[in-house]
Amino acid sequence: MSATMKRLGIVVGVDGSAASNAAVAWAAQDATLRHLPLTLVHMVNAAVPMWPEMPMSMSMAAWQEEDGRQVLEQAVKIAEQAMQAHREITIHSELRWSPPVPTLVELSAEAELVVLGSYGRGAVARAVLGSVGSALLRRAKCPVAVVRDQDPASAVPAHPAQLQQAPVVVGIDGSPVSELATPIAFDEASRRGVELKAVHAWSDLEVVDLPGLDWSTVKAEAEQTVAERLAGWQERYPDVTVHRLVVCDRPARELIGQAQTAQLVVLGSHGRGGFTGMLLGSVSNAVVHSVRTPVIVARPS
Repeated sequence: MSATMKRLGIVVGVDGSAASNAAVAWAAQDATLRHLPLTLVHMVNAAVPMWPEMPMSMSMAAWQEEDGRQVLEQAVKIAEQAMQAHREITIHSELRWSPPVPTLVELSAEAELVVLGSYGRGAVARAVLGSVGSALLRRAKCPVAVVRDQDPASAVPAHPAQLQQAPVVVGIDGSPVSELATPIAFDEASRRGVELKAVHAWSDLEVVDLPGLDWSTVKAEAEQTVAERLAGWQERYPDVTVHRLVVCDRPARELIGQAQTAQLVVLGSHGRGGFTGMLLGSVSNAVVHSVRTPVIVARPS
């Protein structure tokens, strides 16, 4: 986590879809937990989606602007409802006439976190399941959170004291990018007052695929390594109870299973060993596409 708060706090790309609304509600509660400002951004492309590209007519531009302002007004209402009594958090909304990827990448340089719904409409349509989200996950200069479509009223409890006691799950593989995820996971678990489950999936291979493997020995060594990598953070966050889980299993399968009983999953943007290609490969696709739990992807700044 950065020592100095970045001016935009938590940035949310909004488009009025159900997934976007869920992302706004989740981000508003996370902003409350972190005491950060919330920035809501709606993006409008300035060209009609046809070939060859043509500038918008004045009437279409006016409609797009009005629609965008209505989307932002609704997003502000959702954020305020999610925050409830915690209105000391600043909410800023902005309409931008620009494509989503470069806009969100630019904003990520001054954000603590960028949040997107798992899919949407308009400028951020297919933001995570398509090229826009994939590009943001590769290029963002801060962590990126992906929130699945769900009822905004029940996506996040209204007050920190009412937060569900489900744990935060973090994927650990010992790589530098994986280590970026660890402080985020500890901080989120501490602020939410819940336990942290650190998951290390040792290999993409099944035990039966590795002749001569003494899994008990390998597991003991892996558990020791994970414990050493978490020790400093456990000292910094003594209020967080940590459960370490080392398994010889496919990372995607294990993380998807653990996400079913978690309130948040935190991952590095790529890794090594069992977590190779965490966000840009099959593991990331499987986790982001399969779980309904919000996922935070750590990114190097």
